[in-house]
Amino acid sequence: MSSTNEVNRDRLLWAGFVAILAAGVGFGIRGGIFDNWAGEYGFTGAQLGAIGGAGFIGFCFGIIIGGMVVDRIGYAALVIAAVVCHILSYFVTFGASSPDNAYQMLWWGMFIFAFANGILEAVSNPLVATLYPENRNHYLNILHASWPLGMILGALVGWFLDDKMGMHWKWQLALYLVPTVVYGAMFFGQKYPRSEASEKGVSYADMFKDVGLLGGAVVCALLGMFFESIIPVKFVGYGIGIALWIGLGVMTKFSMGSILLFVLFITHGLVGAVELGTDGWIQNITGNLFSSEAGKWLFIWTSTIMFALRFCAHFIEQKLGLSPIGLLLACSVIAAVGLFMSSTMTSLVVAFGALGLYAIGKTFFWPSMLAVASDRFPKTGGVAISLMGGIGMMSAGFLGTPGLGYLKDKYSSEDLQAANPALYEEYKAEEPSTFMNLESTAVYGLNGTKLEEAKGAESPTEDQKQVVASDQVGDRKTLKSDALIPATMAVIFLGMLLYFKSIGGYKPLTVEEAN
Repeated sequence: MSSTNEVNRDRLLWAGFVAILAAGVGFGIRGGIFDNWAGEYGFTGAQLGAIGGAGFIGFCFGIIIGGMVVDRIGYAALVIAAVVCHILSYFVTFGASSPDNAYQMLWWGMFIFAFANGILEAVSNPLVATLYPENRNHYLNILHASWPLGMILGALVGWFLDDKMGMHWKWQLALYLVPTVVYGAMFFGQKYPRSEASEKGVSYADMFKDVGLLGGAVVCALLGMFFESIIPVKFVGYGIGIALWIGLGVMTKFSMGSILLFVLFITHGLVGAVELGTDGWIQNITGNLFSSEAGKWLFIWTSTIMFALRFCAHFIEQKLGLSPIGLLLACSVIAAVGLFMSSTMTSLVVAFGALGLYAIGKTFFWPSMLAVASDRFPKTGGVAISLMGGIGMMSAGFLGTPGLGYLKDKYSSEDLQAANPALYEEYKAEEPSTFMNLESTAVYGLNGTKLEEAKGAESPTEDQKQVVASDQVGDRKTLKSDALIPATMAVIFLGMLLYFKSIGGYKPLTVEEAN
């Protein structure tokens, strides 16, 4: 690898931009075809949430594995792996052909797609943090402006090809392969820098010491929960998580790690749940509350706000005199207010205002959190920010997206059961929905196929109107519960702000200063 002054850093920045764009396009298209899957295969909200969740869980594995090896095998090898996985993902997803195999094919297709996205962020995040040490928050926000842009393009593609032309969802989803080819070409043949930690000779084990047992507990707990959910033998998954945690302890000589980084890890789990978990459902929810077309307009509106504002992080910090922590605190409050308001929206005017506030709030969460971790923990190289990204995505995939789907099932079924028990028995799903596979949480949501028939009826009966109304009650209550997450984040960021004030203020550290 070459030093940073020898590389074409602008080309590498924009190559990373297009790589994350591909992920956003796929995510945006997928968000618009949830209703296609429900109607074609009869999925419940929880099943759709689980499929969407696989699109985050795979990311977790991609970014964690990529982040741990990027300083050893280099960026180029990981880019090639990502291109291969993106292409493979499409062919697996294309294999969904009937209700019998659709769930498995869609789940694994989304998992592989997200695995590729995770690998790319394991490349792009530390790469940009290394290339622009003078202003990481600004350039990481620019890098991640491609995510909402990709969602905008994906939503527009779905709108035109699905709603207007009636094209099958499989052909719509194939379009994310276009930016895949472009980013592969842009990365090809480039020289890459080494992280500051690698340049200064920080050992592989030392890169993990700031993570330590505390940070490792967050990662390994999520991994243990995931393995427990897919391994039929009880407690084996948790055993794997504990074994990984002990292995990390041995490697770091049982370093406790940084309390601040531990708090950042926990908080980024909340970021993943509220930002990505909500994004995975918001098009479906607003489409239910208003119309499919209105849902797409609102999705494009919020994504456009995010895209534009992510170019303005440095300007906002300078004008308002905010540190990255101050910016995150303000955004948490705004996002909580926006989500709470959206739970009461009954008109499009209110919807644009409420979801606009939510969009402003969530804009800087992800990239600014990565910037804080990179600024304060340079000894970790690409490890800390890769693990942080993995935590956010695992939380979105295992807790956020399925959790919102579960809440939607719970609230919708409770409302219909209270309003008309006989009608609920007619429309309830055959299989129960659970949260984290806990039998004690089991509820019977509404059957996806019957629900879509009720929504699409030209002259709906009174029973169908009631079913749709109960489904909308579920949407509103789900958004209201969702607002509690950024409210919790605001409390955490306030604590961080007071902490940094007590030590003389926030500032980026070098490897030498971090020792």
